[in-house]
Amino acid sequence: MLAAMPDSAPSPVSAGGASRRAGGDACPGTLRLHRADDGALARVRIPGGVLDPDRADALLVAAERFGDGELHLTSRGNVQLRGLGTECGGGLAALLTDAGLLPSAAHERARNIVASPLAGLDGSPALGPWLTALDGLVCGSPAAASLSGRFLFALDDGRGDVDALGADVTLIAEGAGCLLRIGAGDEMFRIPAGEGPRAALLAAEAFLRAARDSGAWRVKDLPDDVRAELVHAIGSAAGDPVHRPRPRTAKTPEPGAVTGPHGNAAATAATATTTTAICVDVPLGQLTPAQWQLLTDTARRYGNELRLTPWRGIVVPGPFDGGGAAEALRHLAAAGLVTTPESPWTGVGACIGHPGCAKSLSDVRAEAGAAVGPVGRLPVYWSGCERRCGHPHGEWIDVVATPGGHRISHVRGERRDPPATVRNDPAALAATVAAARA
Repeated sequence: MLAAMPDSAPSPVSAGGASRRAGGDACPGTLRLHRADDGALARVRIPGGVLDPDRADALLVAAERFGDGELHLTSRGNVQLRGLGTECGGGLAALLTDAGLLPSAAHERARNIVASPLAGLDGSPALGPWLTALDGLVCGSPAAASLSGRFLFALDDGRGDVDALGADVTLIAEGAGCLLRIGAGDEMFRIPAGEGPRAALLAAEAFLRAARDSGAWRVKDLPDDVRAELVHAIGSAAGDPVHRPRPRTAKTPEPGAVTGPHGNAAATAATATTTTAICVDVPLGQLTPAQWQLLTDTARRYGNELRLTPWRGIVVPGPFDGGGAAEALRHLAAAGLVTTPESPWTGVGACIGHPGCAKSLSDVRAEAGAAVGPVGRLPVYWSGCERRCGHPHGEWIDVVATPGGHRISHVRGERRDPPATVRNDPAALAATVAAARA
């Protein structure tokens, strides 16, 4: 069925030279640095958030050699390096290429792939083969080099966590097959699991052709009629339609230990379980060199892998034998990472704010820290300006700095409740945010 979809030849966008899209996409990468108030910024794409310890070491070397030494997690499970010198581009690219973190210079900003971070660890399907295949297909497609740095692929293990992020192309595991969703629409298409990665690439290439005249960055930016035609064309080639709304809110991994089916084939009880992973959250997504090194050493000791989540957390797969998980969590908690859902930092996020960003109206990270209190039902995100860089999806509390204080509103998908405005009063701000989260 998928053979009827357009082939992966270069699209008119990539073959036609300069366009509105190519000229306006300011998303940073590792070859195109972004100038910020605290120095240049590089965004290193980590498809699926999956890192082995050697590549994690390379990122730390890059942060310490060229930047301020810290590593910042993004809302797509990528890593940002800040405080870079503008002359570091060549050395940074060489280091990352040698580490295998930059497999294609032409596609480095197109490798935006999020994946369910607990896939294969708690009884859910593993997504590693899909991730490897899709990343290889994207890097091997001349057309895909024209995808903007905002275009997003998602690989969901069936629990709906990354499906809730509103990706442009989503694959969802379901039984022996998978579902393909284009944009945020309710209509999906059932296809064989083995055809999923190629179907995702072909859908992205079809988007590029549809976007040729509109200059759209993402599926949601297409005019309504063009988007409907795109979904219809992909559906006609893909398979049986399935109607299922996109989840409004993601069920994110809770900090602590994760248990799953026992990995030992010699286990006598079919239902035996073991600690298969540990999860930590990172306050405001910012990791010191010591914290990053501790996480890397923990991964090297146990499962030899790190998974960065789109919610600025990290999963360390195991297995963890005996008291290994409890010991690891104790060390990580002592280093300042969040290891239990009861932490007051759970669900708290913020953009970089002032002084790192010239557009920010306040130091929202300091304000978020000052307002930390009892764990709220809803996540809260603090933004230094109306751009709301890195904000979450689904249902959340939106706190935006304004010239006269802060504006606080309850967001439910595309809906937003009337905001409350708090003038410059830290105590009143903390109380209003806490009440909104509850």
